[in-house]
Amino acid sequence: MMGDYQTTTRLRRSTSLLALLTSALLLADAGQSTHALAQQPAASAQAFGFAIPAQDLNSAILTFARLTGVRVFYDSSLVDGLRSAEVNGTFTAQDGLNRLLSGSGISYRFTDSDTVSLSKTASGAQDTMQLDPVHVEAQGAPTQAEIGTLPEAYAGGQVARGSKVGLLGNRDVMDTPFNTTAYTADLMENQQARTVADVLQNDPSVRFTTSDGHAMENFTIRGFGVESDELAFNGLYGMVPDGHVPVEFLERVEVLKGPNALLAGIAPSGGVGGTVNLVPKRAGDEPLTRIAADYASAGQVGTHVDVGRRFGTDNRVGVRLNGVYRTGDTELDGQSKERILGSAAVDYRGDDLRVTLDAFSTHETNSGGSPMMAGFATSVLPAPDASTNLFQGLKGEQESLGGQLRAEYDLTKAVTVYAAVGGKTSEYSGLITSTQAISTTTSGIADLKMVNQNGVIHTTTAEAGVRGRFTTGPVKHEVVAGINSLSEEEDKSYTLKWVNGVTSIYSSGSPYFPGRPNAPVRYQDNQFNSLALADTLSFLDDRVALTLGGRHQSINNKTYTDNTGVYASGYDDEAFTPAVGVVLKPFAANVSLYGNYIEGLTQGGRVTDSSASNYGQVFAPHRTKQKELGVKWDAGKITNTLSAFHITKPNLSTNWTTHVVSEAEQTNKGLEWNVFGELTPGVRALGGVTYMRSELSKTASGQYDGNEAYGTPHWQGNVGVEWDLPWIKGLTVDGRAVYTGGQYVNSANTLEIPDWWRFDLGARYMLDIQGRDVAVRASVTNLMDSNYWVGSFSDGYVTLNSPRTFMLSTAVDF
Repeated sequence: MMGDYQTTTRLRRSTSLLALLTSALLLADAGQSTHALAQQPAASAQAFGFAIPAQDLNSAILTFARLTGVRVFYDSSLVDGLRSAEVNGTFTAQDGLNRLLSGSGISYRFTDSDTVSLSKTASGAQDTMQLDPVHVEAQGAPTQAEIGTLPEAYAGGQVARGSKVGLLGNRDVMDTPFNTTAYTADLMENQQARTVADVLQNDPSVRFTTSDGHAMENFTIRGFGVESDELAFNGLYGMVPDGHVPVEFLERVEVLKGPNALLAGIAPSGGVGGTVNLVPKRAGDEPLTRIAADYASAGQVGTHVDVGRRFGTDNRVGVRLNGVYRTGDTELDGQSKERILGSAAVDYRGDDLRVTLDAFSTHETNSGGSPMMAGFATSVLPAPDASTNLFQGLKGEQESLGGQLRAEYDLTKAVTVYAAVGGKTSEYSGLITSTQAISTTTSGIADLKMVNQNGVIHTTTAEAGVRGRFTTGPVKHEVVAGINSLSEEEDKSYTLKWVNGVTSIYSSGSPYFPGRPNAPVRYQDNQFNSLALADTLSFLDDRVALTLGGRHQSINNKTYTDNTGVYASGYDDEAFTPAVGVVLKPFAANVSLYGNYIEGLTQGGRVTDSSASNYGQVFAPHRTKQKELGVKWDAGKITNTLSAFHITKPNLSTNWTTHVVSEAEQTNKGLEWNVFGELTPGVRALGGVTYMRSELSKTASGQYDGNEAYGTPHWQGNVGVEWDLPWIKGLTVDGRAVYTGGQYVNSANTLEIPDWWRFDLGARYMLDIQGRDVAVRASVTNLMDSNYWVGSFSDGYVTLNSPRTFMLSTAVDF
């Protein structure tokens, strides 16, 4: 009862503070509006400091919008291939725009004091022709709308100009004091991505710790583990489908690197390396009916239907439906999979009120096996054939049903309130995880460990907040305050079986599986509540932006004894985690210097290794800390980000002498270089390089102090290139190379795996057949059919790579 009372009290206190801040913003806005009428000139007359070099006209317009806060509407084809004139000096927005468009053949018209419409200058006439508008969002002085407004795609279309930065909302990459990348739906379609894992294969800071044939998609960012349930859906944790997350209903996959408790709150499993936010598709203004069929080399066939329509006055109501069915054999020897997705996205975009409703249902069945997670006694043996299946006959199922309602309302032009609520139920059964092979001999003879599970997870989540803009003297403020709540209840039962020395890791087999578990009983309860406040202060003509903020959050955890549902232990803790971020733009060129210090709060780890003597123990929550410095350069059609980071996080370490798991501390330091955009017309690049060093400290009795953390290679690199062949219209070829350096796979640093390369190739042909757009795509991953250990998913265990896979798809727009 005391815990419930404390939770209720915290929520009431947070709601009261939120209401108070909303009132303050409204009063500030009211006062400022009166002052503005008396003293402030319209945006078209106010003077601004410009330092815009001659460049691609689209990029120059975006810079102009960011500097002035003027919203610009135009058709994107209007500026294709055009360059801007240089604009340097102090001018009004109107004079600055005159200079920017000089010689371009583009004219403009102010529709109000802070809105401009562009059009093509009619030959020999003063009149202009109005084109269908496209909204360019000025991120330096953003509109309050978050619903229905996404940062535009950058040159090349593979990555967006910006992304949602948690509490701070949508931000242009050049105005964000963090390292972010937002992958677009075009990239997902062109690369034939099926799940989020396929998309994140493009990121040099991300590596996966589970194979394609596994039931879950777990990975690392900056060397720290992020589990599949730690992805956010439309800004809320706890909402993604269980296991593999399909991408057919997603518009963006946004990656924000580093701890970010202020921005997004605590992740369900306490992810530290970063956050991945999934943005659902919405209906566009143009009707869409797209049907696709696909095939993968071992016998996987599928179809995808995507339908979008808008209705009503000004197309205010939109509906987007996606359906996927895929079935057949995989490249893992003897395994087959069935995947089903159904999703619906409804949105309303009014003048002041905007509402979205997203719902999805997923079902996945794995039959005939699962990739092994291999452990070794004294030395790591060479990797077997990537198609090897030690668990033939295994079967498991996962299904999820979820929905989210989100709304925002403009109280004034400068104050917006927002709220969202969501829920999800996931059920799982069978042998979906913990298929481990521990090799005890130099010939590869292994003991097999299997867990047959039966469980259900109920999640409810909500957030509410207020965003406001006001000015104090020469300083612009963007203030946001929000409250978040996330509740997870998991019921689970399982049976475990060890099979000793019956097979080799180099041959497929059909072992005896554990029996069916009983009905699920309570396994754990988690309750996360938080209140956050942040202010971004901009001054010196928006050349300096300082973000200050913090989040007060509480964690209530209850764990129960396995298979009995009897309460075992728990904690009720709270902490304040601050954040500081700064963006400086000191040069005429579009260059941003940025830095941040941010803390995170991580839920205490639970010992899940059943061989550990303290199996099931749950540790208290702990803080993580990141310091980061970087520079971003937008050269018009190519953007580079170079960053240096330092992250400290408590971690779990296994003493293999006593088989006790205890807390330690892990520090990862590194350099990252990311690049995306268009090198030359028709040639696009995406990728980068990460250099990283890790160190363990505060281990039990200092046993592993000074060692490197497992699963943290020194070097990671990705480079992908697309080329539109000039002599065959509509034909594009692409290639990607992925490199991961050697790494230790245990805390003792006695087991190590070598470095590895992977090469992928692809091509697509876009054509028109009787007035219908048709896309044909083909690709092959792991071109050389190499076999290697990918990385480490747990202390002492390694993951096998995926076999060579061919894919072919065709999509037709009706």
